[in-house]
Amino acid sequence: QVQLVESGGGLVQAGGSLRLSCAASGGTFSSYYMGWFRQSPGKEREFVATIRWTGGNTYYADSVKGRFTISKDNAKNTVYLQMNSLKPEDTAIYYCAVKRGAYSKSPDHYEYWGQGTQVTVSS
Repeated sequence: QVQLVESGGGLVQAGGSLRLSCAASGGTFSSYYMGWFRQSPGKEREFVATIRWTGGNTYYADSVKGRFTISKDNAKNTVYLQMNSLKPEDTAIYYCAVKRGAYSKSPDHYEYWGQGTQVTVSS
């Protein structure tokens, strides 16, 4: 059973930075995409970024491009989301998720999810 555990959320002022981590276990991830999504109150869960475990191809939502960077450490089975120049509108619960097969930014296509970590950006 795949398990994902996020960490690194917190409260930060606008313009600040945070790094989220997602530790994965219970599977071999060579053919997986590992992604980050976020959800704020009253809104649907939205795609943030994803990375292909083999090869490292990365994809970003337009709203975070140039500010966020997704990366991975294969030895630690961990994916990171470096978030810079944070804005109040980045405030949300951030979730890590994995899927097998082709790239997708739809949360419906991701099979396993972590419990989420809260990110709050104050103005």
